[in-house]
Amino acid sequence: MSASGGDDLAPLVTGAAALGLTLDEEQLARFIRYRALLLDWNARVNLTAITDPAAIATRHFLDSLTCLLALPTEWRERAITLLDVGAGAGFPGLALAIALPAWRVTLLEATGKKVRFLEAAIADLGLPNATALAGRAEEAARQPAYRGRFDAVTARALAALPTLLEYCSPFARVGGYLVAPKKGDLAEELARGGWAALALGARLLDPIPVTLPALADGRVLLAAQQVRPCPPQYPRPAGAPAKRPLGG
Repeated sequence: MSASGGDDLAPLVTGAAALGLTLDEEQLARFIRYRALLLDWNARVNLTAITDPAAIATRHFLDSLTCLLALPTEWRERAITLLDVGAGAGFPGLALAIALPAWRVTLLEATGKKVRFLEAAIADLGLPNATALAGRAEEAARQPAYRGRFDAVTARALAALPTLLEYCSPFARVGGYLVAPKKGDLAEELARGGWAALALGARLLDPIPVTLPALADGRVLLAAQQVRPCPPQYPRPAGAPAKRPLGG
């Protein structure tokens, strides 16, 4: 794979296999091209602090794929709908769209420059199953086309758990899942997040540790399942979820 600049993707391939995914040559070529686009745009738009190519493959691409650990295994071959809230440079949503072509992935991002990057990456990579959506979660969640419509909702490096849940829960269908990759001391977030989940019609699940050798730095997935429709008063107007988080 040296001719295409992919020698350092071995940990991604191995890690994906440990997750039950086989990445074919076309998918690996897309990850290589995605990385090149990310580094090129990063010179002009602040997309990532990680610029080492091998680290991007593990700490961005593989880390994104670990979201599968929180979702039903049988979904991998189904045409499920996933919304990535605060998608930024496309993690985890765009990486999941590359690895799981049956999925229909919507990338919600409020920053115009990042939306333009996502649109350019989707076009360049030829991903018919991915769409970039410009907007804030507090506003998009009020639109009937998006509220309660998604099987899975992800958010990475977005906010503390109570705020993150308020951003994400309104988009999930009953029975759907909310998934947030996190690391560090999460005891306080989990305590407040459990109360917030109940208020939002969701049930917080036990944290799922990420044990892949390439990501052995204390990463976990915080997940919740939507057990009833999110109450209509949520999300609160723009700014309120962050300024006055549910759960105190």
